[in-house]
Amino acid sequence: MRSALLVCLIAGPAVAADWPQWRGPNRDGKSADTGLSAAWPEGGPKLAWKLDNVGDGYGQPAVVGDRVYLIGAEGNKVGAKEFALCLSAADGKEQWRTPLETSGDKYADAWGGGPRATPTVIGGKLYGLGVAGDLRCLDAATGKVVWTKNLVSDFGGGIPNWGYSESPLVDSGNVVVTPGNKTGMVALKADSGETAWKCEELKDGAGYSAIIPAVVGGVRVYIQQTAAHAVGVRAADGKLLFSTGEIKRTTAVIPTPVVVGDLAFFTSGYRAGCELYKLAADGKDGVSATKVYSKNNVLLNHHGGVVEHDGYMFGHSDGNGGLNKWVCFDYKTGPDQPTWSDNGPGKGSIIYADSHFYLYGEKSGELVRIKATKDGYQEAGKFKIPATSKERKGTDGKVWPHPVIANGKLYLRDYELLYVYDLGGKVAAK
Repeated sequence: MRSALLVCLIAGPAVAADWPQWRGPNRDGKSADTGLSAAWPEGGPKLAWKLDNVGDGYGQPAVVGDRVYLIGAEGNKVGAKEFALCLSAADGKEQWRTPLETSGDKYADAWGGGPRATPTVIGGKLYGLGVAGDLRCLDAATGKVVWTKNLVSDFGGGIPNWGYSESPLVDSGNVVVTPGNKTGMVALKADSGETAWKCEELKDGAGYSAIIPAVVGGVRVYIQQTAAHAVGVRAADGKLLFSTGEIKRTTAVIPTPVVVGDLAFFTSGYRAGCELYKLAADGKDGVSATKVYSKNNVLLNHHGGVVEHDGYMFGHSDGNGGLNKWVCFDYKTGPDQPTWSDNGPGKGSIIYADSHFYLYGEKSGELVRIKATKDGYQEAGKFKIPATSKERKGTDGKVWPHPVIANGKLYLRDYELLYVYDLGGKVAAK
């Protein structure tokens, strides 16, 4: 999986890599970049370029080679027309823009229009999901539409209250997504959009999370959070292997699961908390999930994600039932106190790169870099983006897109704005 997704480009002291999908090359919130600037000047790293018209939306950019890909909408309103956008990573110059002709007027939302998902760019194709379940495959070089599906009309899915937010998984020649309701999960052939399999045993409504692939005892399984459960679906044929979970998932189930070895970690907001399951193959092409612990509120992540590093889990624990602080947590044993906690930049999102975490505050647009260690909260630089979005109206949303670090650059989006900073990594010309 890792070798199939990473495109490593090496020049000078830096080892750089792409960010082709949600939460990076392996969907774990980690960048493969190394050799980044050890010290930042006052005010943060150098701003390489910025744009104020990448479209309204909350998804991360995807970065592959010398191109940056996003999906956005033409305005902050329900029903705004969505589009895919390709930019030059060198200077932000637009390469192509493709209208997606999506059906965004078919859902109700309190946080403004625009897609929530991050596009997946793998194998020369872009796969993007709109708020009303419109799944599009485009040619990544030209933006030409290859095929289209809709998760509601084609698979009986149900649009979540705040719109579909899932970033499609491309794995084993298929695109895998979670329509919910009549089709809990579906795999489509990546080249044609034809149905490979449907998991109709799973009847849960769709949440806002994304699928994580894992291999357990030789069985490839897709781990996901629905609106109600932690689930595992066999990658070969879509058979539901387990559906479990004791934390009370309610309102909005957002964070992507984290799978390390045979341990699957889940967390959700609205007082749900976190839980850990041990995965094991049953010798009959099945996988079971046995509870290690559940209903732990030390790390209760509303959104913004959590990242595992060196045996600990890092992320923001929400104030609605949690600590309202950034925490480091021994997730394997689930103690009732964090290893450390700190206010940091306030609630926000997190990614990892080159021995540091990057925390992006959702209220202020402040980016704080800290050392990735269990030995206390240690800042190593911070700055604020020059301006926050003018498109978001009143309390409509916050700075919710997660940071991206790819090929020596830091990408910070706030709705229609995109700021790109030079972190010192250099990429050799292809």
